[in-house]
Amino acid sequence: MFDRLQSVEDRYERLNELLSDPEIVNDPKKLREYSKEQSDIQKTVEAYREYKDVREQYQDAKAMLDEKLDAEMREMVKEELDELEDKVEELEARLKILLIPKDPNDDKNVIMEIRGAAGGDEAALFAGDLYRMYSRFAESQGWKTDVIETHSTGVGGYKEIIFMINGNGAFSKLKFENGAHRVQRVPETESGGRIHTSTATVAVLPEAEEVEIEIHDKDIRVDTFASSGPGGQSVNTTMSAVRLTHIPTGTVVSCQDEKSQIKNKEKAMKVLRARVYDKFQQEAQAEYDQARKSAVGTGDRSERIRTYNFPQNRITDHRIGLTIQKLDQILSGKLDEVIDALILEEQSAKLESASNE
Repeated sequence: MFDRLQSVEDRYERLNELLSDPEIVNDPKKLREYSKEQSDIQKTVEAYREYKDVREQYQDAKAMLDEKLDAEMREMVKEELDELEDKVEELEARLKILLIPKDPNDDKNVIMEIRGAAGGDEAALFAGDLYRMYSRFAESQGWKTDVIETHSTGVGGYKEIIFMINGNGAFSKLKFENGAHRVQRVPETESGGRIHTSTATVAVLPEAEEVEIEIHDKDIRVDTFASSGPGGQSVNTTMSAVRLTHIPTGTVVSCQDEKSQIKNKEKAMKVLRARVYDKFQQEAQAEYDQARKSAVGTGDRSERIRTYNFPQNRITDHRIGLTIQKLDQILSGKLDEVIDALILEEQSAKLESASNE
């Protein structure tokens, strides 16, 4: 582990030199690439340097015990050694986690797609609840939410809502939300008070940059049409809505949220690029290793990942067996407890995998 850490520190120093090189400074692509690489390993280098400093303090304190000390001083040195030993163990555990290979998408913005599934109007209402939950969570993180496309229902829910969350590290926290979310509650329209079970599916896509996936104009069919609201009611009579079809993959995206055709096309293009990128990523991952699956699930959108039980104010994440009696708080956007548990489980699985290799 320490050979790897030393290599990371050496690379960090080399990047410092490169980023001071006038040739690199005048090359925007390389400057961006090296700056990102340095930023990605900075925390690891800082923790490693702190570890080396604490180890040196520990060795110095240990050497003092071999000297002639009075009883009071010896006791003080022993206390310092205990504190430094705890600090060394804490830093070693932290360094192991920092050395876990990072998901290259973790720092990206995300595009989320929520759809009402089984349960009709109740599923659409639940889709709306999920959208508000993620919006409030994003707000608590200082991230910005931007709606791209909605297909609402007359009862106040969504058959489908697609939105973007812009913020550093958004994908690292929201990537675990992929899958089918199940709700158990008494619908407002149910006079008999019977508990219904409905589902909504959530897809989380990392925003793909143009440099990561190239989509040629010749591969895209662009259709324009007039925007419409719920029930087919006309929103405007101009052809501002846009539908993009990526011919090689058959991926179709439409956007009518903006009044401007240009803005709708820009938004639709972001979703299209993310969906095509996600498709290629999933295909590559399946080819790479179909057998190995993460401890927090496969990420398959048909996989039921979580149940929201209203009568018992309970939420259960089935992937890690986590049950919390705080459904009201979680739906208000306080998702940290659930997300932190999922991140910890993923880290533990990766550490165990690394130790077995």
